[in-house]
Amino acid sequence: MTDEDLDDQYEAFQSILDRNTPEKAVQMLRLLRVPDDIIGVILERHEREVIKIREMREPKVVYTAGRLTWYTGPRTGDRYWPALKRNLAGGVRPWSQGAIDSLEDESTKVVGLLDNPRADDFRSMGLVLGYVQSGKTANFTAVMAKAADRGYRLFIVLSGIHNGLRRQTQARLARELVQLNPGQWHEVTTVDSDFDRKGNAASYFASQNQQSLLVVKKNAKVLEKLNRWLASAKEYLRDCPTLVIDDEADQATVGGKVINPLLGKLLKSFTKVDYVGYTATPFANLLIDPAEEEDFYPRDFVVSLEAPKGYQGPELLFGRDPLDGEDLNDVPAGEDMIREIPDEDVELVRPINRAAAAGFMPEMTDSLRRAVLYFWLATAARRERGTGVPHSTMLVHTTLQTGIHEDFRFPLDDLRQEVIAGLQDDDFELYDEIEKQWADETNRVDAADFGEAPVPFDAVLRHLPDVVSESRVVVDNYRSRDRLDYESGSVVAIAVGGNTLSRGLTLEGLVTSYFVRASSAYDTLLQMGRWFGHRSGYADLPRIWMTDELAGWFRHLAVVEAEIRKDIDRYLTEDKNPLTFAVRIRTHPKMLVTAPARMKAAVTAHAAYGGDLVESRYFPTDGGAEEWLQRNSDAAVRLIQAAQQHGRAEPLPGSDQRWLWRDVSYRDVVNFVDEYQFHERTEEARSHLLRRYIEKRVDNNALVAWDVAVIGNSRQDATTWKLPDGTSVGLNRRSRINGSEDPLADIKTLSGPRDATVNLRVPDGTDVAKRSEVDKLRAKQRPDHGLLLLYPIDPVSTSTRKNRSPLNAPCEVVMGAAFVFPKPTKADSQVEQDYISADLSRVSSTYWEEENPEVLQQDLEDESV
Repeated sequence: MTDEDLDDQYEAFQSILDRNTPEKAVQMLRLLRVPDDIIGVILERHEREVIKIREMREPKVVYTAGRLTWYTGPRTGDRYWPALKRNLAGGVRPWSQGAIDSLEDESTKVVGLLDNPRADDFRSMGLVLGYVQSGKTANFTAVMAKAADRGYRLFIVLSGIHNGLRRQTQARLARELVQLNPGQWHEVTTVDSDFDRKGNAASYFASQNQQSLLVVKKNAKVLEKLNRWLASAKEYLRDCPTLVIDDEADQATVGGKVINPLLGKLLKSFTKVDYVGYTATPFANLLIDPAEEEDFYPRDFVVSLEAPKGYQGPELLFGRDPLDGEDLNDVPAGEDMIREIPDEDVELVRPINRAAAAGFMPEMTDSLRRAVLYFWLATAARRERGTGVPHSTMLVHTTLQTGIHEDFRFPLDDLRQEVIAGLQDDDFELYDEIEKQWADETNRVDAADFGEAPVPFDAVLRHLPDVVSESRVVVDNYRSRDRLDYESGSVVAIAVGGNTLSRGLTLEGLVTSYFVRASSAYDTLLQMGRWFGHRSGYADLPRIWMTDELAGWFRHLAVVEAEIRKDIDRYLTEDKNPLTFAVRIRTHPKMLVTAPARMKAAVTAHAAYGGDLVESRYFPTDGGAEEWLQRNSDAAVRLIQAAQQHGRAEPLPGSDQRWLWRDVSYRDVVNFVDEYQFHERTEEARSHLLRRYIEKRVDNNALVAWDVAVIGNSRQDATTWKLPDGTSVGLNRRSRINGSEDPLADIKTLSGPRDATVNLRVPDGTDVAKRSEVDKLRAKQRPDHGLLLLYPIDPVSTSTRKNRSPLNAPCEVVMGAAFVFPKPTKADSQVEQDYISADLSRVSSTYWEEENPEVLQQDLEDESV
């Protein structure tokens, strides 16, 4: 048989697969008298195609062992995906070929995790983890198109709890699925109507050649109607492959006393159904009790989508702290796009409590004025460039009080009239104000870093009068009749609202945000970040006004997101599945991970400091910092005195600026832990957690003895400081990565890789930058000893490096501390850190241990070396 004949036979096999399972397809080939050796070749080719999809590098997937991948990708003769692909390439805002290829690969892998629609019965639960405003809708639209090409016939999209998002989703699916394939879809819901059908549903499901689409809110009355309607067509649904897409899957689905049971009943309507939740904030979904069969734990697969190219997420905007094992220079520090709202302004734009809301009237504060003026300036700059979406939006989100939303019209409209008049009258003070602001903003963020050309002020000024005149205030909340409408022409809008603007809904052309509405839950806070997403043509222009505390919270959430994805990556290599891995979610002292009702099944994750490096990174340097810094210095002096009295001094060859004392009592170290203060931004270094961990290890005869070292600077020109016995030590230089005007200095990293080996004998050729190599040495030489490193730091610490500023601390010496913990033996008890995870105890006896990643060479800014 020629290769061409074999290709024909394989195509015939694929066509048979469109109507049958692989087993039945083989039986039909035999009935057609295809020789067994040819069938074997065909099956081998099919398996190669299946494996190729299963082993695609992206997106990363954790799935139940033994789950079959039946889908081999798009084929000649497909209808829905090719139409969508052509539309994406040639639409009003055409996608790049790279973006289309990425979407094709990611959606192919998700479809491969669905069940074969020709199977007799199935019910699978999966979760797709994306990013806020990152293209999740595009992904599930592509998944629906490909599933329809293979025989799925009913598609139910659960689209949040607000009409705005449901309408937006319905309109998009109508454009990209229904209208591209006339006559092939029953559109059961419409842009103007959520589900409200009456009578028998059988007519929608009797045909084998048409698909049905419903986009419904997660609303009790709507779901009750839908369940009754589906019940009227029960016999037709037995052979109707159904895909339920839950957009914003963490909202209302998990833990809801009303919505949750109704969705459970919905899934029971079908013999053949797959449920796939999509969310960027999976905290609630990953904390569900998987032992509850009626709940929505993603027991069959979890997909982690890659951040698309050009996406601006929490890491880019806010930066984050490094995770264990990361190259510190690869960790995003955050772009200079965040502007501070002073605490005194907050009380003028948001009532301090519910009682104060009754008579509250928002004011035009200095920070709000600057935010609005910048919005108009940036919109004018975008018009000069003539790129990106035609719309331009500003978000004002300060409170849930709908009456106050309406009251924002007055100060905003007053400012608009003031600026219009000033531009008409050539007001010099106004021109001077906005020119200085534009110069300041363009200097702080380099357009070239984002592939854009800077826009000079004169060009901005040409467009500014029209921009200000066209702009309008839109109050969008559940009570207002006013709505953001991007379908009827170009929009320049200042959108004031609450929850209707904070879930799923895309604010087209969002360039400026003014945000003071704090939330106590991770998922709610992240979803409020409508500023995340793609900003094609104006990636350098977005700005966010918020309080410093909120900015810190978003930075924390960037770490949480990175850790979740790192856990998923790790479980891929450990052959875990959704029922044998529990993603850890780091907690925060001032925030909930999600609503309490959604965390009923969560347990404290047992993690340990074993193998960890915990070190000082942040130091206050403002006027009130002197006492704080002095206390830390005093604590170090007392520890050194105790080490000199109770420990065993050991000379270190080749260095006169490093001192080591072995076998110091853990009691002296615990006293130091109680006295020394890590800044609260160093979340893992809380004194009560450190003390508890040490004491529990001591109970198991580990960490009873410690090695204490002082790491000094060997440079000849170093400023010196005296140890308690009078020995002079050179002060280390640790400059800051943030500006000197910031009251909290961030030195990024304190210790270098070789510092952690100060109490070890290191053979020649050992790469001390690799954590795994050092851990092996520690396990052999000091398996039960902790190591505490003290770093006396020059309070001035100037630097010649770009993007570094002097430390400028108000004290004689800044004392840094680093704890190096040996990895525990199996007999050691583990102390809880502040993480939570799903409780897998009733579904699996498998437990996971702390990872042991390699640490890359740190590019430490350290003039001490």
